[in-house]
Formats: sequence, C-alpha cells, structure tokens
Amino acid sequence: MTESNPLHVQAFNTGDVAEQIRATPGWVQQYQQMSPGHFAGLIRYLDLQGVQVYEERMNTRVEQNFNAPKGSLVFCFDGSDNALYVLNGESRNTWITPENYREVAVVFGAEFVQRHGLDIARLEGLFMAPLNSLQNALFSRWLSGTLTRLSQTFDPPSREALTQQLLEDCLFILDNACVCLDQGARRRRAKERAIMARVGEWAADAPDETLNGLELANVAGVSLRQLQQTFKTYTGMSPAQWLRLRRLNSAHRELLTRSAVETTVAEVAMNWSFWHLGRFSSSYRALFKELPSETLKRIQRVR
Repeated sequence: MTESNPLHVQAFNTGDVAEQIRATPGWVQQYQQMSPGHFAGLIRYLDLQGVQVYEERMNTRVEQNFNAPKGSLVFCFDGSDNALYVLNGESRNTWITPENYREVAVVFGAEFVQRHGLDIARLEGLFMAPLNSLQNALFSRWLSGTLTRLSQTFDPPSREALTQQLLEDCLFILDNACVCLDQGARRRRAKERAIMARVGEWAADAPDETLNGLELANVAGVSLRQLQQTFKTYTGMSPAQWLRLRRLNSAHRELLTRSAVETTVAEVAMNWSFWHLGRFSSSYRALFKELPSETLKRIQRVR
C-alpha cells in the first residue's frame, strides 16, 4: 500500500556557499570559502516528518560556524575521519572542512525527541567529541545509498519503518562507540572551540575590521601564543590569513547580491577594507577563480 505522502529526496547542486546554506533547512550557520576554486556543493535531503536525513558534499575547504536545530539530537557521520559527532540544540562549532568533504547526518527534531523520551542530558560530555565505532563508515554508506535508492524507486519503505530503523541504528552505534580523545584532550578542544567562538562572534559583529594578532588575542581573552596555536589547530592558517579570507568572502557575497548599476568593484572592495584595488582583484581571483568584475557581470546576466 502506497503512503498518501510518499518519501521524496530533494537534491540541490550549489555553486556558492550561500546556496549551500539555503539548501540546508533548520540550521543556523555561516559558511566561508577557505580554499581556491569554483565552489561546487551538493545537498540531498529527506524529510521524514520529525526526522531528517541529509548528505552534504563540498569541493573546497569551508569554514562552518553553526548551531544545530533547537531541541534536536543530531548524529553527524564525518566522511573525512569516519567519526561520529553527536550534537544537541546547544551545540555550536567553528571549524574548517577539508577539501572534497562529505558528511551524512540524521536529525531527530525537538518534538520527536520529546515524544520518544530521549534523555539528551545523559549525553553531556559526548557532544562534539569524535566518537569511533566499527559501524560508522558502514552506516554512513548505507545512509547515502538509501538516499540514492529513495530518489530512484517507486516502491519506498514506509515512513514509520524507516524512522524507527534510523533511531535504533543511531542509538546502537552510540552505545558501541568510544571517545577517541582522552579527558585532557577533550578539555583542550573545548577551550579552543570557545576561543574560536569568541573570535567568530567578534568577526560577525565587525566583519569589515582588521586587527593585528595582539589585538585579536585581546578580543579572544588569551595570549598571542595560545591564539596562534588555536588557529593552527582549527584552521591550519594564521589569524591574519583567516581574517583576510573572511573579508574576501564578505566582498564576494556583496557582489553576488548587487548589480553593476548599483555598485562598483572599488566600492565593494573599500566596504571590506581592501584599499588597494589591484591586490584585492588578484586575491579575489586566486580564491574564487574569477575577477570581481566578472562576478558582477555574471549576476547581471542571471538577472
């Protein structure tokens, strides 16, 4: 018997990090492109009414600053290290993905969590910690394959059966997983994550400002050495390079939303504290593989 509301996998091919965000419903997040290339992303999304499954792929390195949906319980299977990361609605993270990143996630929404009596508080200490399990890679491949099959089949499983299987499998994997960091390393990671969160909040409030290392360390409330070590761990780059890439992303987003009639490349560059137009154009092209003037022309053609 076919359900009146059959399962439907939505797929979005994206050409910009802003499109990638819009294709992922329910999350509060900011993306910044952090390695050179024409961005190419993919989101595949299945809504099971209270439970969502999604797969995300991105070809360039991307800084992700995100909050999980409020009240949710999320199981993220990271294809880069085959680790499981468990998130709740309070989980906030800033990190930079590797190139050609893939992640598959199951999101149990707030109403589902309450209805099934899932005690999220008992998982305190596990959120955002990398969890190893022999089943991680297998389950991740099964999730991806399930999305592919559901996008092709005319005889899908029932919504209830698939939802129940997802819940049982995720909890089974969690029961058999182990934290691959000792307590000291987990504390250090939590402290470093808090430093990046403070710097990220400042950058969001003052995206066009530039600070030297000592000033940024003061914003983060740590020594310059600790700031540099945190950036090395989390971003693989210096604070100055990180700030510059973020400002280039801000300029890129503005160029994507304006036309040549509304603004000029010089105006956009100065809006984001790039005072030497030649160096700005060169840096922009190195990151996005097109000149800022070409972005303006491309958006004009789309309109």
